[in-house]
Amino acid sequence: LNQLLMPAMFDGMKLAAVATVLYVIVRSLNLKCPTAAPDITCQDTPLNRYLLKSCPILTKEYIPPLLWGKSGHLQTALYGKMGRVKSPKPCGLRKYLPMPDGATATFDLFEPQSIHSTGDDITMVICPGIGNHSEKHYIRTFVDYSQKQGYRCAVLNHLGALPNIELTSPRMFTYGCTWEFSAMVGYIKRTFPQTQLIVVGFSLGGNIACKYLGENPANQERVLCCVSICQGYSALRAQETFLQWDQCRRLYNFLMADNMKKIILSHRASLFGMSSSNMEAADLSHLYTATSLMQIDDNIMRKFHGHNSLKEYYEKESCVHYIHNISVPLLLMNSSDDPLVHQSLLTIPRTLAEKKQNVIFALTLHGGHLGFFEGAVLFPQPLSWMDKVIVSYANAICQWEKHRPQCQ
Repeated sequence: LNQLLMPAMFDGMKLAAVATVLYVIVRSLNLKCPTAAPDITCQDTPLNRYLLKSCPILTKEYIPPLLWGKSGHLQTALYGKMGRVKSPKPCGLRKYLPMPDGATATFDLFEPQSIHSTGDDITMVICPGIGNHSEKHYIRTFVDYSQKQGYRCAVLNHLGALPNIELTSPRMFTYGCTWEFSAMVGYIKRTFPQTQLIVVGFSLGGNIACKYLGENPANQERVLCCVSICQGYSALRAQETFLQWDQCRRLYNFLMADNMKKIILSHRASLFGMSSSNMEAADLSHLYTATSLMQIDDNIMRKFHGHNSLKEYYEKESCVHYIHNISVPLLLMNSSDDPLVHQSLLTIPRTLAEKKQNVIFALTLHGGHLGFFEGAVLFPQPLSWMDKVIVSYANAICQWEKHRPQCQ
């Protein structure tokens, strides 16, 4: 009898193990989670009605790759590791701009590959995510797509982000410093006096772009609209969430801190060796032992601009204190399963969209952090849903400005 029962028991254990593994996979990949259209928050105005009608992609469901696209972690990991698949290599011209404090800002300029649908000269001024630049795959993919739609593109290279460009002053990019972005926009306005601007910011770049526009009304001159993707709006409020293990946020914090550490150490001679540097030997030793972005911000980043405390640094460099000053059309986009941006932070854009006529807040169910991959089952497409949304929104704004009486 035992000889008959033992094989049956082992078979049952195997089936139970397989069932458990399948259950874990289904749960971790969110395979049972439905797809949905973005949740849109905005006021009922003629412009917003026109935009939602002209951008059907914003009102139709976003369908990620079937097997893994409903996992915010996998979307984020794929973006972080690869950026995009089959990324093009648009040909641009690198520009160098001397800054008043001795720093040298750089950006890459890409000319349009076709005539814009309005026939006008329009430039996208683009601010990438933390430690990113024009050579990142997701930026290259977006630039190539925008060029083909008739846009000139100017992409800021965050100060210190390019590995082959030495710093010329003891300062690098920070969470909310707008100096380099402002210099790039100024150059574009002077060099192309007929051009109009579309401002685009990804993650940290979204914070810088919105802060820049809200700092001074003059910064919004010749700006048609602004699009911000996956930013967190308030570094002070985000600080608390980054120390939590919910959604593995503490792990992401450690990984981003490690990347920031590498960038800083690659410019150690400039940041710590120049006579005008605010850094001390103790700061360098603190950097080596840092395990979070907050520790790096407190010991290194805040000192570039003389902030007295971490709280002051986060308060002064967050766009939440400036974004309400933006009067041009503003599209704010986030994903519910973004492991880096806590749900509590999304009350900021939602409240803003409820109060201001020029703001649309789009919240997707899936997409992760700057992922938004599309594809049938397993393999993602080169162009992301995010790229299509930005260009579709920009096209609609351009048509509205060109034919406002007919649009209304």
